[in-house]
Amino acid sequence: MIQRLELYYRNYVSPSLQNEFSYANYHAIPTIKKITINRGVGEASGNGKLLEQSLLEIETIVGQSAVITRSKKAIAGFKLRPNAAVGMYTTLRGNKMYAFLDRLINLALPRIRDFQGLNRSSFDQNGNYTIGVSEQLMFPEIEFENVQDIRGLDISITTTAKTDYEAFVLLSGLGLPFSLKKVYN
Repeated sequence: MIQRLELYYRNYVSPSLQNEFSYANYHAIPTIKKITINRGVGEASGNGKLLEQSLLEIETIVGQSAVITRSKKAIAGFKLRPNAAVGMYTTLRGNKMYAFLDRLINLALPRIRDFQGLNRSSFDQNGNYTIGVSEQLMFPEIEFENVQDIRGLDISITTTAKTDYEAFVLLSGLGLPFSLKKVYN
């Protein structure tokens, strides 16, 4: 089943991008390739229960299981041992990607208190965009009573756009609410 946001991209955003940038080829029109969600576990790496709770939260938010990332070597300054859990990530593509982006735009971001829009300077010069979220409670799937520790997560949206401006037009066309502070040339 095709997601609502994907249909909106095909019917409205893609033709709009074609007209604005005059792409000669249909395949040159920017699209979203994947969304990667990751979270560092910090002091939860030594506590198996907190690590499992954090993993369960990511799986609840995203709808698929996450992979635990582990350290390769010991770093005494950070009290880090080899093969210790340092974070987790999951990558979304296809229908799950569009479903998550739709829930992020229409459900999660409006729940942030005093939300002024997303920072326009979070593009990486290659057309990709990263959102840093300070707490997981903005997602309606997470219940406040079940949260033991408030933790943030990073959401990286990878696009096929060649410039930041093309990616900005793509993502704002899909409905990401950007702030009005920075204007592109």
